[in-house]
Amino acid sequence: MMMMEEEEGISKSVAVTACSAMALFYVAILYSPTLILRLPPPNSFKSFMIRRFVCVAVSTVLSLIVSAVILPIKSWEASDLFAVYGIRLDHMWQAVVYPVSLTSLMYAGSLVTTLLNSLREHSNDGEGHSSNCTNSGLQIFIDKMLSIASNVSTWRNYFVAPVTEELVFRACMIPLLLCGGFKTYSVIFFCPIFFSLAHLNHFLEIYTQQNRSLVKASMVVGLQLGYTVIFGSYASFLFIRTGHLTAPLVAHMFCNFMGLPVLYSRRNGIVSLAVIAGMVGFLWLLFPVTHPHLYNDRTDSFKCWQRYSAWN
Repeated sequence: MMMMEEEEGISKSVAVTACSAMALFYVAILYSPTLILRLPPPNSFKSFMIRRFVCVAVSTVLSLIVSAVILPIKSWEASDLFAVYGIRLDHMWQAVVYPVSLTSLMYAGSLVTTLLNSLREHSNDGEGHSSNCTNSGLQIFIDKMLSIASNVSTWRNYFVAPVTEELVFRACMIPLLLCGGFKTYSVIFFCPIFFSLAHLNHFLEIYTQQNRSLVKASMVVGLQLGYTVIFGSYASFLFIRTGHLTAPLVAHMFCNFMGLPVLYSRRNGIVSLAVIAGMVGFLWLLFPVTHPHLYNDRTDSFKCWQRYSAWN
């Protein structure tokens, strides 16, 4: 675990200032190649995305360094430093399986819809055999995985964005806010505000590059910000609750893979029933599945940002 004294901390103003600077820098650096470095525009979309990958990598590394300097860390050994950010190898399977299983409950409607559509397609083709359905689902999964390796956009959605955003907006900011004296629940709802700031650049891109009207651009970005705030609260909850960065990271990847969840269906009662059952199951298992003892051998020596005692 990290080497920080329970009674030590930082001021709230320092924590908020640092988090605000990280959020703004995460976005601003994306435009530095053309606005500051005066590099020529990229000649392809792939080059454009690779340039952005480099920018967010630099931003993430700097955020990790800044937070490490500000936090009251007494040991700079690699294992202790990684533990500050929740980067751990222990309890890895719990940090992967439990959060993904929990998150999938919110996508019960989406999963049932996909299954019904697959069955309907095979039924219309006169090939409604279960083996064909299984093979079709397996083929779709394989094709999806192959697209990740060949499409730069999928690398952004399923790897670069989740990893860098979780490192900056969870691993760096949450320790700062909690050590700054903010209450646990306040951080869970406050931290996503910084997370949403990193998506404000989408408004400019949608409005200028896609030639959308101001109202349409505002509606699209408003929906995105609402979703990011909700997910950001959930990811913050996972991080504080488990003390394991893998937990919100795999949930982030899963949500990006699934997209927006189906929350209702006017035409299919089975889908609506699945949505309700999924939500009930999610709320029922939220605290048991994320109990700190499932992800840590000891919770009696928690430090200032890992407030296990507040959850027991």
